[in-house]
Amino acid sequence: MFRRLFLSHPQQAGESYFQHQRAALSFALPLLVAGLVAVAHAIVPGLCERTAGDIIRKLHARLEKR
Repeated sequence: MFRRLFLSHPQQAGESYFQHQRAALSFALPLLVAGLVAVAHAIVPGLCERTAGDIIRKLHARLEKR
């Protein structure tokens, strides 16, 4: 069970647990920022008009290269 939850997927991706953790966080943290910026934009439409979309486009380009 431990192996399936913590090791199988990173190994399938060709990474160690910590390499995979670092890669996942490098996507998760910008996505969190994009989400918060999108909430701010929803409340005040004149703020951050392109910021969330720009972050997501950059992450998408990175993901497609992996």
